[in-house]
Amino acid sequence: MLSPLVSIIMGSTSDLPVMEKAAEQLDALEIPFEMHALSAHRTPSEVETFAREASGRGLRVIIAAAGMSAALPGVIAAQTALPVIGVPIKGMLDGLDALLSIVQMPPGIPVATVGVNAAQNAALLAAQIIAQTDSGVAERLKAQKSGLKDKIVKANTALAAVNYSFKTN
Repeated sequence: MLSPLVSIIMGSTSDLPVMEKAAEQLDALEIPFEMHALSAHRTPSEVETFAREASGRGLRVIIAAAGMSAALPGVIAAQTALPVIGVPIKGMLDGLDALLSIVQMPPGIPVATVGVNAAQNAALLAAQIIAQTDSGVAERLKAQKSGLKDKIVKANTALAAVNYSFKTN
């Protein structure tokens, strides 16, 4: 059985439609991960236990979703030395409230933060962290980024075939 390197934490399963993008990306990169629902406000002792034991369980990165009060990533980061990546969830104020809550952590408690609902980017950032010591993950990331380039090259080829009277290329 594989041991997880990344943990995806969400306040409730209502965050799953956003956070499944992180799961899909980690799965595509063949990075073992786990998923849990933990709430900074409703299950604070479980969050504390999770954060304190995470490193000892072999986790390398934690991705934590947060909407509304957006406390979960910071509460986890306060209790572990592992990198924590916060994913603000769109809710009130189009997610700006969650984004600002996660970004504005006090000195000594950093939380890397991606864009609102940008769970895929959180997974890619976690993969880049892991790739520093895992050449297989590094190669898979490199291949994925190359695929992004190929997609744009193909798009430009398709755009070249589009005709307008005054289009010059």
